[in-house]
Parts: sequence; C-alpha cells; structure tokens
Amino acid sequence: MSAESTPEPGIPGLGETGSRRGGSRRKPRSSSRKALLAVAWTAAGVVVLGGTGAGYVYFKLNGNLKSVDINQALGADRPTKIDNGSENILVLGSDSRSGSNKKLGGGTDDGSARSDTAMIVHVYEGHKKAGVVSIPRDTLIDRPACTDTDGTAHPAAAGVMFNEAYSTGGAACTVKTVESLTGIRMDHYLEVDFAGFQKLIDDLGGVPVTTTKNIDDPQSHLKLKAGTHTLDGEQALGLVRTRHGVGDGSDLGRIQLQQAFVKALLDQVKHVGVLSNPKKLYDLADTATKAVTTDSDLGSVNALADFANGLKGISSSHMKMVTMPVQYDPANLNRVLVQKSKAQLVWNALKNDRPIPKAATQGTATGEAKGVVTP
Repeated sequence: MSAESTPEPGIPGLGETGSRRGGSRRKPRSSSRKALLAVAWTAAGVVVLGGTGAGYVYFKLNGNLKSVDINQALGADRPTKIDNGSENILVLGSDSRSGSNKKLGGGTDDGSARSDTAMIVHVYEGHKKAGVVSIPRDTLIDRPACTDTDGTAHPAAAGVMFNEAYSTGGAACTVKTVESLTGIRMDHYLEVDFAGFQKLIDDLGGVPVTTTKNIDDPQSHLKLKAGTHTLDGEQALGLVRTRHGVGDGSDLGRIQLQQAFVKALLDQVKHVGVLSNPKKLYDLADTATKAVTTDSDLGSVNALADFANGLKGISSSHMKMVTMPVQYDPANLNRVLVQKSKAQLVWNALKNDRPIPKAATQGTATGEAKGVVTP
C-alpha cells in the first residue's frame, strides 16, 4: 500500500484563534491482534484552520498528510455516486506492526498492517445528522478482485474475514470490498493508526467516560472500576481494543465500546474549545495530520478543513450508531455472517438518505457490552 504526501502551492496560515472451521465459542485471541477505534473523522475536525498568519504552519501541517488515490486504483467499476446532498465516508483504524506501533500493539514487527476497525459514516443532507455502521472485522465475506494503489491486481477470494481486504490490498481493496458489500459508493476514505490515536487523546487532555461495570483485561492493559474516569491516551486505546474484560469477549462487544467512546470523544472535542487556544489547536492539528491517511481528494489541509467544516455541526446526540446486521457462524462461533435481508435494510436507508430502521438490527447478534461505557 502506498501513501504519499500531497502539498499544495498555496500557503494560507493559522489564524490567531485559529475459510471456516469448527470451534468453541469466543475463545481468547492473542494480544497481537489488537483493535483500534477509527477516529479519523474526529481527527479531521481539529484541522479546521482559518484567518491569516504564519504560512509555515500550514506548510508543515500539509506536509504531514498522507493520501492514497482510490479513484485511480478502482477506476469506473464502482457504484454510481448518489447526488442527494449526502456523503459516505469509510473510516478505518489500522495497526501497523512497524515503528512506534510495535510497542503499542505488541507482537512481531513483521512490517505488516491490519485493519481492525471499520465504520461507514453516512452524513445526511444538510450535514446536521449522521448514521454510523460498524463492520465487524470477523465477518466472513466474499472479497471481490481488486487492484491496490501500487497497481498490483489481487484475485477474488471467498469466505474470508472482512479485514483480509486491507492486509491484501490496503485502502483501495478495502473500499472495493465495502462498495461490493453495500452497493454504495464511498465518497471519501479516512484512516488513522493507533499511535496517532493515543497521542490525540493525550493532546486533548483525556476523554471523560463513565463505566457501569468493572473492566479488567490484561491483554489490553486496561483496568477500570465502575465509575467516572478521564481516560488518557493509553487507557483510551486499551478501552477501544478490549474484548475480554467485559461482555462476551467478542468483536461485537468491542464495537459497542468503540461506538460509545466515539460519542464521548466528539463531545470532548467540542468541550475543550480548541479554537480559543492557538497552542492546543496547533498541537491537535499536528497530531491529527500525522495520524491520518486520506483519499487524494482530501489530501491537503485546505480540502480536509473544508470537509471538517461541513461536519462540525453534527453532535453525538444526532449520530445513530449501529453494527452491520450479522449472526454467528454455526461452523465457527468466532466468526459472523452477514444477515443479508436485514443488512439490505441498512444499505437501502443510506442510499435514500433515510434513517436506519430499528427492524434492521432487531434479532441480530450483539456483543453484550452495550451501556457499559457512556459519555
């Protein structure tokens, strides 16, 4: 997977304020298979810059950004873009085993990268509401043939885990897989690694959450008693990747924790008032632009700032978060299968810019961790 910086010639500045097997249910996984909450959407939000001032700041932030040309890699064989004022963004969390991520993620530094978290963010017309659909990484799917951003072709594969798309062909193959699964064109792509995630939380001064149960997971190094906590970056990372400390030990339970944390994070970004503190704004923007990889259409500070400006009116109370309708695989209870008829209700709603119906998620597999974490 390639990623390249995409600086622009203009230099506006920073404002003054500115395959299946039988198996037992939910057996523990190795600590080398950590999950990461995809927070690139929130990271984009702190890159909103305006006014006039030091041009070198813009140039430095622009140089931090990495982008991938999804459109060139996928060509014209994609769903038709829906022109109804809505937008669909694939937000991905990745856990590269190289560099500083090795220490955070554990395991062998084999130079590989994995996608452990994927969310489709649907921004409704008017950009006042959003629907978020989490795709479990353990979902068995048929991956379509795809070409990655280096031009390497990868043949189709049947009955593989969803996150195999990323490890096979990176961002482009993941977008191709999501579009094949949903029939919906992804307008944008945002990815963040967990080293950047941890630093972003620390730069924010932590994120307050309330836990209704004790959480104790040695694998994610997280131990919290029931109560209110302000999580630092390391604790936040532990929370969004824990799967054994609470609930049924499944990836579905982890998703429920991740979704709750996303809402708390959004609330905290709004609460800290970064636009009134130039130093905090710069530190957050520097961290965010280093942490994220975008599609090429968002591969500059100007484009990312315009995009983020269109999202800043969406609060956590106007964000509906669901998990793609799935059921446990009878052949292997550590895997899930798409409940196609219910999932189609979700995709139809997003295509038509309508709310996701409750019927879509009723009777589906859950992770038994809902309500354990609240903003």
